[in-house]
Amino acid sequence: MSAGPASDEVAVVIPARNEADRIQATVTAATGLPAVALVVVVDDGSTDDTAAAARQAGAAVVRHARNRGKGAAMETGAEAVRLLDQREHRDRPRHLLFLDADLAGTAALAGPLIDPVLAGKTDMTIAVFAATVKLGGHGLVVGLSGAGIRRATGWQPTQPLNGQRCLTRAAFEAARPLARGWGVETGLTIDLLRKGWRVTEVEVELAHRATGTGMRAQLHRAHQLTDVARALAARP
Repeated sequence: MSAGPASDEVAVVIPARNEADRIQATVTAATGLPAVALVVVVDDGSTDDTAAAARQAGAAVVRHARNRGKGAAMETGAEAVRLLDQREHRDRPRHLLFLDADLAGTAALAGPLIDPVLAGKTDMTIAVFAATVKLGGHGLVVGLSGAGIRRATGWQPTQPLNGQRCLTRAAFEAARPLARGWGVETGLTIDLLRKGWRVTEVEVELAHRATGTGMRAQLHRAHQLTDVARALAARP
């Protein structure tokens, strides 16, 4: 990336729930990304010290009193950025980089997601993790999302559920309201492609914690499956 772009053209939004053990490292790493001067963490009804840990790392924190789901957390974070842009009387709104809370130090490697958006080459980037982690049954949800996106748009994404995305404010607004819960990535991709916005996949070295195989993990995947199916049903 050239030295031209200002240091505050991108805001990072991190939806988080019960991520006190990783959120500090994630925020610290994200703060050092090129063109980033603002990191917003949306504590989505955590029962641990996620909010306090995020503040300690320097993030602006917005908190949901109860868990409202990832889609709602993303909208809340984007609205917080909009209000800050307005308060600062910015000529142009910040672009939005969404990152998962459990990336820890690898969040520092998200720069390649930002560059094409800053350069005006695309409207949204989607991360493709160079190294994959154990799926633990996660493939069923990925398959449903990928097939649904292909049917709806003709495009087959590599990692359709990847939550690491950078997009312009205009593209974000065009996709609102976002799909509910874990269907947000599926709906976001379909809605933008159908409206003619440019979407580009970018390989990055990011990594999050491996998906488990216990009862709690299986319940999480069931919720994901339901939300993705709902997002697809709303986009025939």
